[in-house]
Amino acid sequence: MTDRAMQEPTLLLLTALADEPRHGYAIAREVEAISGGRVKMRTGTLYGALERLLQQGLIEVHKEEVVDSRLRRTYTLTSPGRAALAVEAERIAATAREATRRLGVSGKAATT
Repeated sequence: MTDRAMQEPTLLLLTALADEPRHGYAIAREVEAISGGRVKMRTGTLYGALERLLQQGLIEVHKEEVVDSRLRRTYTLTSPGRAALAVEAERIAATAREATRRLGVSGKAATT
């Protein structure tokens, strides 16, 4: 990975795989849950992104099985994927801490 911020779909996909291996449909549901329903990945987008993450070495195929006459792949994070996610999580947390600090400096609560 580069020093660039991770794109949100990548962040969500890696986060969806951080706690356990999952197959495509389960990953899509997990992404939707993590994003509070804001992000719904279409099948083509999901599998294109998974293929890219496989090529980058951030995820790997954990298991392949035939279910209802169709091949089902289960994906898991690799060590580099876990490390990239940890770096991005810390970057986001540092930005959030700084935003919170700066909001507190003004002494005024944000209004909407």
